Amino acid sequence: MATPKVIHPQINDYLPNTFEDLKDIKNRPDEWKIEQGLSGAQLPFIDQTGKEPIAIHPSKPAVPTKDDDAIKAVGDPNELFQMERPGWKGYVEWEAYPEKKKQGHKILTSQNFPPNPEFQMGPIPDTNPVLPGTHWKMWHHALGGELTDVPEDSWKTVLKEKHPEMLHLLQFPYNGEPPKRLVTDKAITPNSLHFVRNHGGIPLIDQDKFSFTMDGLVKNPTEFTLADLMDESRFPRVEKYVTIQCSGTRRIEQISLYPGQGDEVPQAPWAEGAIGTAKYVGISLKKVIKACGGLINGGKHLEFYGADTYFKDNEVMNYLVSVPWSKVKANEVLLAWEMNGEPLPAIHGYPLRVVVLGYIGARSVKWLYRIKAIENPTLAPVQSKEYLYFNQQIGKFNQSPVDGIQIQEMPVSSAIMSPWTKQVIIHNGKINCKGWAYSGGGRWPERVELSADGGFSWYAVPLENLSEKRKWTWRTWSFDLPCDVEGWVEIVCRCWDNSLNTQPLTVRAAWNWGLHVTSSAHRISVYSVNKTRAKTAEKLKKFAETGSPLAPLTWPEEFPNITWDAYKKFWAENEPRDVDE
Repeated sequence: MATPKVIHPQINDYLPNTFEDLKDIKNRPDEWKIEQGLSGAQLPFIDQTGKEPIAIHPSKPAVPTKDDDAIKAVGDPNELFQMERPGWKGYVEWEAYPEKKKQGHKILTSQNFPPNPEFQMGPIPDTNPVLPGTHWKMWHHALGGELTDVPEDSWKTVLKEKHPEMLHLLQFPYNGEPPKRLVTDKAITPNSLHFVRNHGGIPLIDQDKFSFTMDGLVKNPTEFTLADLMDESRFPRVEKYVTIQCSGTRRIEQISLYPGQGDEVPQAPWAEGAIGTAKYVGISLKKVIKACGGLINGGKHLEFYGADTYFKDNEVMNYLVSVPWSKVKANEVLLAWEMNGEPLPAIHGYPLRVVVLGYIGARSVKWLYRIKAIENPTLAPVQSKEYLYFNQQIGKFNQSPVDGIQIQEMPVSSAIMSPWTKQVIIHNGKINCKGWAYSGGGRWPERVELSADGGFSWYAVPLENLSEKRKWTWRTWSFDLPCDVEGWVEIVCRCWDNSLNTQPLTVRAAWNWGLHVTSSAHRISVYSVNKTRAKTAEKLKKFAETGSPLAPLTWPEEFPNITWDAYKKFWAENEPRDVDE
């Protein structure tokens, strides 16, 4: 192949590409990393469709611009985007006001913003929060009005309501999960440790000022207060243990293999903690619809409106998704106001949220203020253009939303919480493992299996080592996995649900452009130090006697591995080191 000519889209000129031309040009300090794919975002595209290949380099970030006159002409944000309802701080109603949406769009398109940090094709920051949410903070501040303080108020809410050791993957809109050691510490996740996947800021709503509307294709559109819903003479109380799982759970495994779709929200590098189980108290949505006289005129879907502000393609909107009537009819959609015996935390949707049993977490809308009965699934971007599962042949340059399957029921999945990948485990023939298993759609984990040899042979976790079986929840588990190996082993976990669904065995089989639903068998690599082996026990004793460091694994030994006398004795008593003809 000919050496590619290099074209930079910014300056649109050809750079030298011969050895003679480059004799005075030195490599970049990170040249080796770029050549080895460790800084993938820096790599040029190679266009091989012409007579000669052309290298197209990544565009440089655009210089921020702002058309102050155009923005000023839109109007005063404090008047355009003011508080909609007393006691609803941070809520702006977009869906009822098309003109307001146009004004927001004009403000956003009259300026540009610095890019979000690249982390899928480069190093993930060593910070907590990991990613700041650059665009989303700037978009809220750019629109101003009632949205001005939302990023800062939301972060204050995180610090107030969440465990101090939460892993903040995205500061705004907030995405966070607990550290692995706490994910399955309890079969019921404490509120402060339950993962959070927010799509916008956190509205701060006064319960006394709260109401929501049920309208659209129902016989009698009605407005309900929280007191109305809590009236047990009208609506039977429901208590349910429910696992909610984000479709991004274990996304880091897909990202580590191949990067995928970025979005206005950077794809948070979720690990195994984007799942949690809680006891919710509320009522069945089916009963609310019945109280409104039932569905009419072909109403078959229920559209949920969240009070948070969402952005897509420079458009501004409220958070909207929908579920089919068949799901509601089965009493599998709750309107909940209580979580683990407490009022919903603000970060989890106070004062009222939707809980859709067995579905992707994105359908369980928080800060609910409206339910609209409609004829077809919502056209809102969150559902029509996002949370789609693509075939592996679909990617950035050929994907269309109609190519993806809308994710609803979550498939069977499981994960190992302990040990962690790349850890060294010193053991006596068994490695203690802990984790979770879950299946959506009303199915449940029936069997959890582990392998210490990459998936060739499997051990079933004893039933007594699994948490209680419930229809809509995970099961946490623990197991002492037999392991006779000295050295690197691959531990694999998989689950079988009650319908005998199980997990594909490789991450590649689960990879998709949207980076959703990493449902493959969970694999970790650990270094097994088997103390039941005499030589291993003797060597560990030597480390202790000499005070030599055990960790990290790759640190050279600081004492002789064998004496010269022992070395010579070995060869004297065995075959010669070399063979003579």
